[in-house]
Amino acid sequence: MSPRTAVRPVVATAVADRLLRHTAPGDPAARPTLDWAGPVGMDLPDERAVQAACGLMHLHGRATGGPAPLAVDYASVVAGVLAAQGVTAAGIGRARGLDLREVRTSVAQGALLAAGQYLAAATARAPDDRPPQEESYPAGLATLETADGARVELETLDPLAWREFWARLGVPPAVAGRGWGPFQQRFATAVCPLPDALRAAAHGRALPDLRSAAYDTGVSLLTLGADPDPPVRPDPWRLTPGHPVPPLRAPGPAHPAVGVPAPRSGGAPLLPLAGLRVVESTRRVQGPLAGHVLGMLGAEVIRIEPPGGDPMRWLPPLAGDTSARFTALNAGKRVVEADLTTARGRETVRALAAEADAFVHNWAPGKAGRFGLAAPDLLAARPALVYAWASGFGDTLGDRPPLGTDYLAQVHSGLAAAVRPADEPPAPSLMTLTDVLGGLVCAQGVLAALAHRERTGRGGRVESSLVSAAALVPRPAHRVRWTTLDRPLRTADGHLYLGPEARARPEAARRLLDRAGRSSLTTAEWTRRLAEAGLTATPVHTDLAALADDPAFKAAVAPPDTLIGHARPYAPWEFA
Repeated sequence: MSPRTAVRPVVATAVADRLLRHTAPGDPAARPTLDWAGPVGMDLPDERAVQAACGLMHLHGRATGGPAPLAVDYASVVAGVLAAQGVTAAGIGRARGLDLREVRTSVAQGALLAAGQYLAAATARAPDDRPPQEESYPAGLATLETADGARVELETLDPLAWREFWARLGVPPAVAGRGWGPFQQRFATAVCPLPDALRAAAHGRALPDLRSAAYDTGVSLLTLGADPDPPVRPDPWRLTPGHPVPPLRAPGPAHPAVGVPAPRSGGAPLLPLAGLRVVESTRRVQGPLAGHVLGMLGAEVIRIEPPGGDPMRWLPPLAGDTSARFTALNAGKRVVEADLTTARGRETVRALAAEADAFVHNWAPGKAGRFGLAAPDLLAARPALVYAWASGFGDTLGDRPPLGTDYLAQVHSGLAAAVRPADEPPAPSLMTLTDVLGGLVCAQGVLAALAHRERTGRGGRVESSLVSAAALVPRPAHRVRWTTLDRPLRTADGHLYLGPEARARPEAARRLLDRAGRSSLTTAEWTRRLAEAGLTATPVHTDLAALADDPAFKAAVAPPDTLIGHARPYAPWEFA
């Protein structure tokens, strides 16, 4: 590792420190070690180089037609949460008799984890076992512009509400139906090529007309502002301790599950959550990722699904007989089916929670109370339980919040304005930024509560949200302004992202670029010329399937195997 890559990233360290301060105080656990690259065999000097190398530029830029950096230090924030998770988990393991003294992670490992479901989809093995090849996606954002110049983001999970909304704007059902598929699939594809007729219909009406149509049909609508500063800054999670409980059981044997990547180092110690049990009733990304993280730290995870299984299991592309995106978040979990609309199904949940260490759900607001499965209900039977609710907006939007989904959380938190530079109109990234970060923050809240339980003997309730996760991302008071050196350089066979030296010496970089046609040289030729001028550059990965085969990622990405037919990142921590 070069001296430059050994420098601890400032943003990631600051995020980790903030989360660890928010965790109830106690004996210090392992010391975290953060760098840019971790096990990735590349020299990655900064946040944007990580975004280029690990596919984030490619995913964020899909909707606008080419690789584009996120204008915030997103991968560094993810790494900061991972560092805090590793330290907190190590503290739990130490309290339970394990000798864990050091935790290592990196910004690159954070980026790979954030891209995990897209990596899985790009590398899913076809039924005839053909080598995977990433699909190409037509560009397009879901953001609409009204006649009076407002930019709005819609959300609904109901196709009938979608059809009725557009009918109020004069769009025939058949035309509205052509937009439903791209709109719903944008969570998986990171693009939303809506029919032009829908954009024209929205552009022909003023904002009050769209708001009225959305209200009447139950469609959520938020207006995009240009202010990147978050209007609310909630704590990452809220922990409410319960009553004291009897001493907890001693650590039991590990519960290895099929499909969970094994630690890379031989003779690894017992994972810090081994012997603990997590029950989850979650869907989509945020909740399942929280359970996935706790499982990678050693917990046994039991997943509650409706009769017949979670519908996300069949979302293409398939790896074997299951959605690659679904297994990216749920591999290794034991599944129990229960119909929560019935008394028998709800009793199944109570029975599972009564023997669990943590219960996680991301149900809509009020649903837990209607089921009789709110925190007081489950804690009464199991006072040692950590009860975690991962919501969209928490209590930041009053009694009638919009749907708690990723893109509306980006809008409400100001992140949608922050992820793009000032010369582009604000719009959410169609990569699921807050879903991923929200799942990680929920998992860290659970770990903080488990650590508190080890010290005090109290279970309790943890509440987190997509908005509280988005608030962790630092952003300037005003949207950033970029030059051509801040954007990927097009080469004859791909793209390069120039390193920080180019922005420190902009005139030298521009002279070099102007001496040759910018797209006339290959990536390798440009890299050599830049190196001769003392400038670094990172190739931009625009094919996730190729990323999985890149020797530089051999120690960070597990290839497809017979158990899981797609590539996936290894667990992002190393414990010593």
